[in-house]
This record gives sequence, structure tokens and C-alpha cells, in this order.
Amino acid sequence: MSHLAQSKATEMTNAIDPPVQQARQANDQGYAFAVYTLYTIGFLTVITAVIGLIIAYVKAPTAGGIWQSHFQFQIRTFWIGLLYFIAGFALLYFVIGAFVILWWTIWTLVRIIKGAILLHDQRPIPQPASWLFG
Repeated sequence: MSHLAQSKATEMTNAIDPPVQQARQANDQGYAFAVYTLYTIGFLTVITAVIGLIIAYVKAPTAGGIWQSHFQFQIRTFWIGLLYFIAGFALLYFVIGAFVILWWTIWTLVRIIKGAILLHDQRPIPQPASWLFG
């Protein structure tokens, strides 16, 4: 391949990359929003939260910086939330279990709402590994 042909091929490849990258980022944003939506519906049907978790696990390794923070935050929201819920349910015999379930509900809603707002603004989660609200 001549130098001129190689230069033209490089220019064509570089011209194609930005739209593909932009479409991929918009796609990741859509998936992250879907996970937040599925988690919200998960209050009524648990299976949707599990589907959201699977989507977050599948998308996290290939997502860009902003979106990866959301997927990490969503994965941690599920597992930490499950821990809170199981602890609360186990303690329901004692009165404190009801307070743990109430905490889990508020904690989960705050994380979902905060994450969705930051996602809409195309901003990352500041502390995706946080046990509180990120």
C-alpha cells in the first residue's frame, strides 16, 4: 500500500470513529437510565431489579468513564441494598427490623434519584463505591 493510500485510509478511519464513539456513549447512557428505571420498578417486582443488575454487569466493562461510574454505583446499590433488606427482614421480629427496612427504602430511592439526575446531566457519580449516597 502506498503512503498516500495509507494516509487516506487513516483519515477515513479517524473520520468514522467519532460518530461511532458518540453513538456508543449515548447507548451506554440509555442502558444506565434503563437500570435506574428497572430498580425503581423493582420495588413492585423484584425480578426487574435483577434484570437491571445483569444489564449493569454486562455494560460496566465496556462503558466509558462517566457511564462506568453509574454502572458501578448501580451494582453496589443492588448488593448493599440486598444486604440492608435481608438484615431488616431478619430483624423484623424485633422492632428494629422495621426501621432497617425504612432506611433501605429511603437509601435506595435517594441513590436512584441522585443517580438518574446526574445521568441526565451527563455527570459521573462522585463516589460510586460509597456505602451512603455517592
